[in-house]
Amino acid sequence: MIEEPLELPCGATLSNRICKSAMTEGLAEKDDNPNQGHENLYRTWSNGGAAVHITGNVMVDRRYLERPGNVVIDQDTDTDALARWSAAATEAGNHAWVQINHPGRQCAKATAKHPPAPSEVQLKMAGLFGKPRAMTTDDIEDAIRRYAFVAKACKDAGFTGVQVHSAHGYLGSQFLSPKTNQRTDEWGGSLENRARFVLRVVEAVRDAVGDDFPVAVKLNSADFSKGGFSNEDSATVAKWLAEAGIDLLEVSGGTYEQTAFFKGGGEKSDSTKRREAYFLEYAKLIRDATDGLPLMVTGGFRTRDAMEDALRQGELDMIGIARPFCVMPDFPNRMLEGSLHDLPRNEDGITLGNGWFGPNSSSQWMRGFNSQAGAAWYYKQMMRMAENQSPDESIGTVGTMLGHFYRDFAKAFARR
Repeated sequence: MIEEPLELPCGATLSNRICKSAMTEGLAEKDDNPNQGHENLYRTWSNGGAAVHITGNVMVDRRYLERPGNVVIDQDTDTDALARWSAAATEAGNHAWVQINHPGRQCAKATAKHPPAPSEVQLKMAGLFGKPRAMTTDDIEDAIRRYAFVAKACKDAGFTGVQVHSAHGYLGSQFLSPKTNQRTDEWGGSLENRARFVLRVVEAVRDAVGDDFPVAVKLNSADFSKGGFSNEDSATVAKWLAEAGIDLLEVSGGTYEQTAFFKGGGEKSDSTKRREAYFLEYAKLIRDATDGLPLMVTGGFRTRDAMEDALRQGELDMIGIARPFCVMPDFPNRMLEGSLHDLPRNEDGITLGNGWFGPNSSSQWMRGFNSQAGAAWYYKQMMRMAENQSPDESIGTVGTMLGHFYRDFAKAFARR
């Protein structure tokens, strides 16, 4: 099953059912351009056997970053560097799609003190984020144009598709959620109005790249917070996206405040726990609403049996996997040839300790700290591959996390 190709609505064909879902790389320097590190990392992944690799956040506006080290694409981008990145990322004949994003209020204060967002609803996390300013209509239209510009630049550079990030509490997700979108104009209020931004972005991107170029969207199955974007909302928006002509919908969930994409998508039934994938139950309603739109679920898959069970039952069409690519970049080849059935479960051991210090601590702050420690550990593995080194599972957690924070602060300072 995982070895079977998938034809997308636009006519493009994916060679198998494994996709590397996006992970933030943070490899760019102060010029915000892709560099040799991106080429090394993505060449390694390209030769690993997955049908498609989705890049980490590529920003549409260099004033507002998801994190220091993001690649930014605008009029000042080094197009030759972008083309070299795409060539490395598609070296083995696979697809490579650029994830296009704007952080909105989830822009670190070190990058911008008052980032634009749908409404002035601040993200309160250890003082790391400033109070956003509500976007004007001109701001919104400018952001939509920027998404389209990035999409066209990526196509021209040789990438084979794009993904519009509208999950995890970033700008598209902020417009969708009634908790972060408190507008009373045409961009807020009803679900139809709250979805207007994402749908307009998709329309502008499609107009920029044409009908035969893959356009995907990453969408929350839910925000997992009271009064937020619900699973029913998600199914309705997914239906509208299918009607808008997207080629693949990736289902995820959560925001910075409700990090379901780290914790496993909230509560799961016993059957879902056995079947590993975090968001399969939430994706069912979306599947029923989208009438044949190719669907990908990311998060939790660790065995070939679970992947093929989900494909066989028709619950999804693509398997999204992220962190295992950081420690075993060629695992798709191994799975496709039949020599590997179970992926490494490194996340089980990447914690700062047990009890109060562990990942299940009674302290929300400590649980968040452990999530950051795990993310830093995987990020370090990506850095090693970007430097043409092999992953090293023996590296420590605390020193890795401190080094991660230091590099990000240093990069933020260098951009000032």
